[in-house]
Amino acid sequence: MLKGSSGFYCYAIYECLEGWPEFNIYETRIVFKLAIDKFLYMAIADNRQRVMPLLEDREVPEHSEKLAYPEAVRFTNPNDPNLIGEVDDKYQYSMENKDNQVHGWICTEDQPTGFWQITPSNEFRTCGPIKQDLTSHVGPITLAMFVSTHYAGEDVYLKFRDGESWKKVFGPIFIYVNSVPQGDDATLSLWEDAKTQMMTEVQSWPYSFPESVEFQKSEERGNILGRLLVLDRYVKEDYIPAKDACVGLAPPGDAGSWQTECKGYQFWTTADEDGYFSIYNVRTGDYNLYAWVPGFIGDYLYENIVTIASGSSNEYVDLVYEPPRVGPTLWEIGIPDRSAAEFYVPDPDPMYINSLYVNHPDRFRQYGLWSRYADADLYPSEDLVYTVGVCDYTTDWFFAQVTRKIDVGNEDNDDDTYVGTTWQIRFEDQNIDVSGTYTLRVAIASATLAELQVRVNDPDATEPLYSSGLIGRDNAVARHGIRGLHSLHSISIDGSLLIKGVNTIFLTQPRNDDEFRSFMYDYLRFEGPPNWSLFL
Repeated sequence: MLKGSSGFYCYAIYECLEGWPEFNIYETRIVFKLAIDKFLYMAIADNRQRVMPLLEDREVPEHSEKLAYPEAVRFTNPNDPNLIGEVDDKYQYSMENKDNQVHGWICTEDQPTGFWQITPSNEFRTCGPIKQDLTSHVGPITLAMFVSTHYAGEDVYLKFRDGESWKKVFGPIFIYVNSVPQGDDATLSLWEDAKTQMMTEVQSWPYSFPESVEFQKSEERGNILGRLLVLDRYVKEDYIPAKDACVGLAPPGDAGSWQTECKGYQFWTTADEDGYFSIYNVRTGDYNLYAWVPGFIGDYLYENIVTIASGSSNEYVDLVYEPPRVGPTLWEIGIPDRSAAEFYVPDPDPMYINSLYVNHPDRFRQYGLWSRYADADLYPSEDLVYTVGVCDYTTDWFFAQVTRKIDVGNEDNDDDTYVGTTWQIRFEDQNIDVSGTYTLRVAIASATLAELQVRVNDPDATEPLYSSGLIGRDNAVARHGIRGLHSLHSISIDGSLLIKGVNTIFLTQPRNDDEFRSFMYDYLRFEGPPNWSLFL
């Protein structure tokens, strides 16, 4: 606690000593549970705040019914009759690390009071800037999540093997308490003040007051500056500034390894419109420089180790990222931005609505959207067929390739039965290079115990042209996310498999154990051979 400060700071130092037996940490966090009858209004963003149900409404069977998994309930007789028929699920209030800076609760009785959890830096969080995690939820609960498998997978956690030593500082975070006189705009005033305090904490990072030598002060840290360019000669002959690139330092690894990295520190920023970036107050140590660029597929990795020393300022001028590419784009579906948000997200079943997300940009956070795939006005019996040049991916490409529930016609069988699904992409080409090699790029934004199989012009082929094998455990569909762990799949297609006229690519997800075996696609692109223009 600091004199004159309306709140208190929390941090923890975790340590594994050399020679200790192997062990795992799947989840660690700081949790605050507030007075049940006082804090009823929750705010996590300007457009994500509401009066919340009571914990009793979730836990007492007479007040609610359980849905597909324990975290989701539908209120049937809540204390607040305005909540009848609504769904509550703590994952509906998840947020990406880069956006998760302040959230909390408001007590509106007597003198309105706010309780806020402020995270001034993401450096100690795991798995990069777009990893999602819990914030606040019914309890009333406020969380500072340090490590979790949420939206990443059951195999993404802290693992200690071979007697290794390790130490990490989580935090400090700031718990801020504010109050205002009673008035019509009390909740807004408290929220706006909490955001102002958040900015104060961000600008004060790294803090100067922690006495532990494990927490490095500003003068002990270093900086990095640079510029990132993109070279894709099928888009433009000259270099392209990496506008809005997500650029970061994370522990050494392979391209994209930052999204499963849990042990070290990560430091991220967004490049400006000319590709320039700067990252300040980086802890000393060895890192790799990583990036991904909206509008381009793949992951950038700077080939050399970046060493940050106290007081250093490393500059990297005109780094060049060459995204995967072997030929010109013949067609594409979606936007390469590591998200499925541009695709068709349906309205929820009227029986399972969270009113916060009605007419909301985050419409994907409604419960049960996966089951809408088989609705009568979408794909009740036949799977999705997308015709290039005719269809619009914003309305004709469902946001997730999910399983289909079927009626087995057995009244004695209470278990739901599901089947895998096969989507078709149809495209016409009168200029086939039968001796050339085409390339299908499939960028996946999320996968949950699923398999991608690709066939070309023969849906009944015993062996697919490509199989990803079983991939993904991020569970983003069930947890109302629009992305999880990203992966890129490049499939070579021999020109002899194509015909002059209409061709069909079949995308099959055959795993069918439950309703959550699924993919969310980020982007698909079909490339011609390098010399394809000669066949026009």
